[in-house]
Amino acid sequence: MSTAVDRGAPASGKTGPGLRGSHAVRWWVLAVVGIAQLMIMLDATVVNIALPKAQHDLSFSDGSRQWVITGYALAFGSLLLLGGRLGDLLGRRTLFVIGLAGFGAASVLGGSATSFEILVTARVAEGLFAAVLAPAALALLSVSFTEPSERAKAFGIFSALGGAGGAVGLLLGGMLTEWASWRWVMYVNVAFAVPALIGALLLLAKPVITAKPKLDVRGIAVVSAALFAVVYGFAHVESTSWTDPVALGSMIVGAVLLVVFVALETQVAHPLLPPRVVLDRTRGGSFAAVFVLGMGMFSIFLFLTYYLEASLGYSPITTGLAFLPMVAAVVVSSTTTSLLVLPKVGPKIVVSASFLVAAAGMALLTRLELGSTYATNIMPGLLLLGLGIGGVMTTAFQGATSGLHHDDTGVASALINTGQQIGGSISTALLTTVASSATTDYLTAHKASALTATQAGVEGYTATLAWGSGFFLVGAVVAALLIPNRALQPSEGEPVIAH
Repeated sequence: MSTAVDRGAPASGKTGPGLRGSHAVRWWVLAVVGIAQLMIMLDATVVNIALPKAQHDLSFSDGSRQWVITGYALAFGSLLLLGGRLGDLLGRRTLFVIGLAGFGAASVLGGSATSFEILVTARVAEGLFAAVLAPAALALLSVSFTEPSERAKAFGIFSALGGAGGAVGLLLGGMLTEWASWRWVMYVNVAFAVPALIGALLLLAKPVITAKPKLDVRGIAVVSAALFAVVYGFAHVESTSWTDPVALGSMIVGAVLLVVFVALETQVAHPLLPPRVVLDRTRGGSFAAVFVLGMGMFSIFLFLTYYLEASLGYSPITTGLAFLPMVAAVVVSSTTTSLLVLPKVGPKIVVSASFLVAAAGMALLTRLELGSTYATNIMPGLLLLGLGIGGVMTTAFQGATSGLHHDDTGVASALINTGQQIGGSISTALLTTVASSATTDYLTAHKASALTATQAGVEGYTATLAWGSGFFLVGAVVAALLIPNRALQPSEGEPVIAH
């Protein structure tokens, strides 16, 4: 059997047995990377619901509890760019398989944990393998779908899974914790990882590695330290204050190291993040949109969950069900916007208008009160949020990977995930402070009582939603200023071994 190199021309230009490996089964490839994307997004929220029961079972303190979340965030956020670049150099299929196997194994370790230390170790390992897996999944999608109309459909489906994953994680976390055990929020990842791993091994074509990999070691060290410091600083703010020396020092060190990293990348022959990836206006504006989206999305899930459970008395399962209309709206918007709207009006208008729709949805939710009803006061805002988030996500993901050489798709995909992660870290720290301040102000201004305390909580939650609406308005302006209103170009196909 002869082996040849197929350079991965667009699918529309290929016929018969000459199909590029990934293209020949491209919709199955979408299914495989979609399962991986759903697993990663579920994991971002599914563990939160189970934390109180895990804490009771393993007997760790309230102060230690945040490390189950922060340990994952630190490993994931700080190693994403390295994971993405390794995919470009060593092959996205290889890194995808390693990421899936490692993530599944780490989840089993976490589910069987007999101590707090083992649980945190497992979460850090999950973050490490997610940093390899997440950019590889999006990069594989980008190099497998190079025909514009198919690309729009594929990115729409992928974005729908990403947008819906967090909300579905809340429901799944509630169901598993209430009906089984907190351990199953970890074990459940295996149900996603194993089918995706089998599919990857059977379906993904082996890439052609033509050049000896060259790693930007200085860039890796500097940016990993920078992102670690930034994520740690904002995570530390949540449990201390903005003037805490450790939190403030970490954020300053992180910011300085990021400036050093940018300077380094302009001077090395083989940069970790080539400046060409972000200096294109379509890609740069899309990266900015993803960052703002990450800031706004975390405020929805976190503080609206608090409101539904603490103020309205919803159970974890009921809270998860409450988010399903938003999930449906994300799916509808993601899968239709890129096919029907984007070709007619262009990316600038789609992203800006979608941010405005999401801002309107968030603004509606700022009117929530203790006596608010779901159908009248909550669901309309969630539907608008879903429509807006889906429109931004599917368009920004395509824009951020637009016109890329296949050697850059991994690091570009990593930058998308980094933007979401850092945006979420910043907004969680900022909005925790906003909620606390609004709650304190209300308690100070009103006579102490049980009703006053409950109402003060609502004031805190709605204040964060107002800020979230503001984030989305900023996103609309940023998109209007940065993203050119021209058709999005596909990425270059990846050279693979064709049999």
